[in-house]
Amino acid sequence: MIIIRSEIFEDYDEISAVNRNAFERENESRLVENIRSSKEFIPELSLVALIDSKIVGHILFSPIIIKSKKTVPALILAPLAVRKEYQNQGIGSMLVREGLKECKRLNHSIIIVVGHPNYYPRFGFKPASLFGINPPFEVPNEAFLIIELEPGALEGVSGIVEFPSAFDDV
Repeated sequence: MIIIRSEIFEDYDEISAVNRNAFERENESRLVENIRSSKEFIPELSLVALIDSKIVGHILFSPIIIKSKKTVPALILAPLAVRKEYQNQGIGSMLVREGLKECKRLNHSIIIVVGHPNYYPRFGFKPASLFGINPPFEVPNEAFLIIELEPGALEGVSGIVEFPSAFDDV
């Protein structure tokens, strides 16, 4: 049985281990630590997946903005990690679905992800360029994706996404 819940302080080391295991590098662990120590951190949007009390997956959503005619708040889904030995079992999908539900519950309406174009569309993500929303760095068009959790949230919005400083050294 898989349990999804918000992280707690005691999870920090295990979350770092999950990200290192999944990505085989330190960048994502460092990103989580940077976001967690920033004033923008939303604890309810850092979710873990547990099997037999062991953390096997983690997902984090954090605030970003879209520089449009006005500044539009949004969230970035980064990172999503599942331990290698638990991948391809639906755990990542469970984390995404539960994470999107929690984002909506907290009244967030726009989520962006830089991710695999064959994975995220199953959740409703579309290329952000369809809405005139662009990344501040080079990334394939099909990998820079967006979803509206509230219909019409992207109406009249176009521009460039601005990431907070927590992402600077990643």
